[in-house]
Order: sequence, then structure tokens, then C-alpha cells
Amino acid sequence: MGLLLGLLAALSVAGACAGIALYRSEVKLPTDLVLALEVGSTRTTAVGSAVDRLGMRYAPLVLRLMGEKRVARVRGRIDRAGNPGGLTVDRYAARRAVYGFLGFGGAVVMLLDGRLVVALLLVAFGLFWIEVGIWAAVRERKDAIDRTLPDFLDVLAVVVSAGLSFRQALDRVAEKYEGPWADELRITLRQLDMGVSRRQAFEELRVRNDSEQVAQFVTALQQGEELGAPIVDTLIAIADDMRRTDAQRARRRAARAVPKATVVITTCMVPGTMILMVAGFFLGSGTNFATIMGR
Repeated sequence: MGLLLGLLAALSVAGACAGIALYRSEVKLPTDLVLALEVGSTRTTAVGSAVDRLGMRYAPLVLRLMGEKRVARVRGRIDRAGNPGGLTVDRYAARRAVYGFLGFGGAVVMLLDGRLVVALLLVAFGLFWIEVGIWAAVRERKDAIDRTLPDFLDVLAVVVSAGLSFRQALDRVAEKYEGPWADELRITLRQLDMGVSRRQAFEELRVRNDSEQVAQFVTALQQGEELGAPIVDTLIAIADDMRRTDAQRARRRAARAVPKATVVITTCMVPGTMILMVAGFFLGSGTNFATIMGR
């Protein structure tokens, strides 16, 4: 027994020394990973930056384990989320490494202590926490674009009708807007400046955004260009269609909210109200509860 304890102590000391040496060693990161540490550094939080720096040396390993196809899917989700907090694929891999270590390490400790539920929660944290953040950013960005797009199209139609070309009007109106949709337009405009065709630039705009309204805008714009329809009429028609779609979506959300409100009322408010009424009745009746209980 003493020999086993001595062996375990020696292994622990050796592991601690190896960990300290690894931490203090100068690891030369690839150029793209070094750049990833700086990309968006002013947009991320202090905690996010610290997590990135802790996990960046393990990012290449995580990316290799993910494989090229999964990395491409993750890159697409990050693009649709608008790179929240300066997030890149490399920073994603770094955070997966740190969260995975914390989640699975904590889960092992909790299992040894017999806390199965907490261990499962920690495993879920390690696997899905960063995915939850990306999903929330995608949804928030999509909602912001859907709210902005109809008004943007109205303004764009007015500017085009004033005599500017579509390209000039798009540039002029994009300067007056802020937010996700303005960022997407600036990317599209830079692609047009670099010689990309308008069809390809707007097709990539569709791919970068998980929004039905953006897809509707791009499709109608391309069809109008092919058929030779006036651009002003096309823009106004798209804006009107989007507003009708928003109204229908709002009515559907309201219809779904009614059963949920009914469930809350019947399961919480009605029993609570009945308890208050019965308790008030007995308290107001002056009944001697000690006599009823036989005391």
C-alpha cells in the first residue's frame, strides 16, 4: 500500500512539473491563429479574451478532430451570426477546448462525489455552451435584419427614383444605416468594387444570412433584373410583401400565445386563487380548528 501511494505521489509531481513546463514554454502558433487572437479583440469581453488565450494553443488539435466538413459548417454558422464578439473559427475551437476541459473535468469530479445530475449538466456545458451562444446570435441578427429590411427598401426606392443608379443608391443608403443589415450591405458593396458580378454578390448575401426576407429580396431582385422590370416598382413590391409576411407571422405568434397563457392560468393562477378563497372563508368563519382536529 505504501509503495502504491508513493508511486501515485511521484506521478502527481511529475504531471505537475510537466504541466508547469508546458504552460511556461513558448509555443509558436501559426500565423492565422496569432491573427485570430487579435481579430475582434476590441469587440469581445475580458472573459472571452482570456478564454481564447487559454485555449488557442489547443485550437489546431480541435480543428483537426472536427474535420473539414464540420469546420465548414461551423464557419457558415459563425458568418450567419455575424462573428459575435469577434468570433472566428479559430476562436471557436479555442473556446471548445477550454469549455470542454472545464465541463468534462468538473463532471468527473461530480461523478466521484456521486452527483450525477450536476455531472450531466457540466457535460452539456462543455459540449453545447458555445453553440448556444452562436444560435442566440444568429436568431438576434435575423430578427434585426427582418425588422430593418422593409424600411430600407422603401428608402432605397425613393433614392433610386430620384435619379441615382441602383449601385450608387445602395451605397448612399447603406451609409445611413447601422447594424447587421448595414454590415452585410457593406460586404456586398466591397465585393462589387472588387469586380464580383451583382448576381454573385447578392447570391453570397443570401448564403450568409439565415433570413427568409433576405432570400425573398435577392430572388425578387434577380427576377426583376432578368425580366427587365423597373427597379423602383420591384423594391416597393418586395417591401409590401415583407410587411404582409410580418403581419401574418405576428398573428400566428399571437395565436400560439393564447394556449400557452391558458395553460399558465389554469395550472397556476386558478389553483392559487382557489386556495386564497378557501383560506379566507375558513379564517373569516371563526372556525375553531383545534376543536376540529380533536385537540
